[in-house]
Amino acid sequence: MTEPLPITDVVIVVPVRNEEVLLPRCSSALSAAIDTLSVVPEPERPRVFVVLVLDQCTDLSARVAAHWRAFRRYEIAAGAVGVARRDGIRHALGRLGCLQTDGAASASQIWIATTDADSAVPPNWLVSQLALARNGAELVLGTVQPDDDLAAHELLRWEELHTIGEGHPHVHGANLGVRADRYLAAGEFAPVDRDEDVLLVAALRNLGVVEARTALIPVLTSGRRIGRAPAGFAGYLRDHVHTDQKNGIMF
Repeated sequence: MTEPLPITDVVIVVPVRNEEVLLPRCSSALSAAIDTLSVVPEPERPRVFVVLVLDQCTDLSARVAAHWRAFRRYEIAAGAVGVARRDGIRHALGRLGCLQTDGAASASQIWIATTDADSAVPPNWLVSQLALARNGAELVLGTVQPDDDLAAHELLRWEELHTIGEGHPHVHGANLGVRADRYLAAGEFAPVDRDEDVLLVAALRNLGVVEARTALIPVLTSGRRIGRAPAGFAGYLRDHVHTDQKNGIMF
């Protein structure tokens, strides 16, 4: 196995669908994670390119996003999280020049990280992913933790249902990193409105990528029961964790 090339650029893509309330938390957390990269010596410190993909927003999300001037805003009208992730990544990679016919080599030095607008990454989110990449990881799968929108007993239920530790089995688009050349070889995110993360990881595994499944970079995410994507994380919480108020039972 050849030693991986150093990562020169990091692309962070965030789908945004009517998230005016939670987008500030997300953007502030991303800024802190980017600031943490200052510990990396200047010659090895990668450039960071953030794309907020505003997908059919009818609220003030675009105005909120404009406060983070270092982040690029990209508007689409797909209404599908898979399209938002895919198009945002294409937009970023295109600007970096690695979608051209001679861009294969540069793609191996670009790291793609994805999260969601209702989520907050930890400060070590990027430095930890890049450390794993330097040690050969081509795919990093992190964990998520619901915020206090869940009641205490619902959080306990969540913890009962989840194995949180190194080597965990979970796949979350809100906490995923992948090397760009492997991402492109896997066919990118599928243009679907659900399970785009699971489909991508399945395709990457078919390629035999080196993956790291870590609990060291937990992402705080919304514990709401009605989400922006059908059958997304909110649907999972509603179906498996939420207490049925009428019957007084817990799923």
